[in-house]
Amino acid sequence: MKSLKVSFALALTLALAAGCTNEAAPSSKPGGTDEKNSPQAQSSPDNELFIYTVWPAYYVKEDIFQKQIGDFIKKKFPNVTIKHVHWDNPGRQYKDLIAAGTIPDIIMDDTRMNVQRYLIDNDLQYDISDLIKKYNFDTSKLNPAFMAQVKNLTPDGKIYGLPFYNNDFALFYNKDIFDKFGVDYPKDGMTYDEIYELAKKLTRVEGDITYKGFSQNPGHYLNYNQLSLSPLSKTEDKGDMSDPGWKKLVDNMRRFYDIPANQFDTVETFASKPNIAMAVATVSDHLVKFYEENKNLNFDIASVPSLSDAPNTKYQPNVYSMYITKQSKKKDLAFQVMDALLSEEHQIELAKEGVIGSLQTDAVKAAFGKNLPQMQGKHVESIFYSKNAMPPAARNQGLVWYDVPVQGVFQPLIFKESKDSVTALRMVQEAATKSIDTVKAAKTEIDKAATSNK
Repeated sequence: MKSLKVSFALALTLALAAGCTNEAAPSSKPGGTDEKNSPQAQSSPDNELFIYTVWPAYYVKEDIFQKQIGDFIKKKFPNVTIKHVHWDNPGRQYKDLIAAGTIPDIIMDDTRMNVQRYLIDNDLQYDISDLIKKYNFDTSKLNPAFMAQVKNLTPDGKIYGLPFYNNDFALFYNKDIFDKFGVDYPKDGMTYDEIYELAKKLTRVEGDITYKGFSQNPGHYLNYNQLSLSPLSKTEDKGDMSDPGWKKLVDNMRRFYDIPANQFDTVETFASKPNIAMAVATVSDHLVKFYEENKNLNFDIASVPSLSDAPNTKYQPNVYSMYITKQSKKKDLAFQVMDALLSEEHQIELAKEGVIGSLQTDAVKAAFGKNLPQMQGKHVESIFYSKNAMPPAARNQGLVWYDVPVQGVFQPLIFKESKDSVTALRMVQEAATKSIDTVKAAKTEIDKAATSNK
């Protein structure tokens, strides 16, 4: 356990250097505070499975976790008791579970952001390849880009988890604004060039209202970019945004915000202040958020715009996956539960609630949004219209993972300081390299301390 504590100190240092410790998981209070759900609870009966959720964030609400996960497990495994703990600050972070000696059996977390710095750096990871063979689980039935996101964590081909849910993107559009200005609605398969022409027609100032033609979070756009580019070097501990594709991406997006009166604001006001004609936003959470804010919003959805040289390609996976820990004494049971959660039966039920799962059969696609009143009569086919861009290939073994704040290219460097695209990219790249150097220096100090304590 001493090695786990030391490795967590390293993980925490990495997160602090990245400036995103509080962004790694939701900060809301989890549902339930009884002794059974406490990380300090030491007992673990043979029929109890401990599931720790960090992402999806809405599992902070116990009723949502039970509806989407717990109740199904009880149905399929009636003799199994589920102990669920959701990430919280303070008290229920990885470090708290480790310090208490209560390592979960299954961890659900953000694959891109957190697996390296929390699971692997804490030595919690476990290669489930043998379990996949033992239970004859067919990984090819899952979305290939989602599986690649899981596999590409390391270059050695090990599989530490299975993708559960993708917080994918769609193009939301306000039909009233299109109708007001007599513009045809967007269609599936449109390119950014075509959407740009629509945005110019829809961006207008009428009286006190500024109608914005298009809005998208530039950070999400770059993080999950459709060209499968990584802001990190694959062979060295440094930032690398020198590929010409990065400038193409930046130039493509900045032209939208160069349209007079279409300055960047936020996609979050799409429903509450309905003056945005089109907004690219994550699907599952915004289907709920927009509906709660404005139940009369006259909207529909289309596939996200693609780049002209990558047609019908949407963003890289924004995947939350399930991981069995190395320390679990119930690996077989944990895998069987994961297998059940990825069955068509369960994936259909998730799809009805607006969750984009890893299994995308025709039956699953047809079920999407069936339980959501705001999705009745909507063009749900757009959710599955395009294919996900593949994630970047794995970096060399032993390199430091750092969440490069690519959003800084636009805010503040372009939006506030009017930097040209090349300069903005270079400045973010250089800042990333300096931060990585800081992380490595901190790691050296921690390693020295660990050695001296032996």
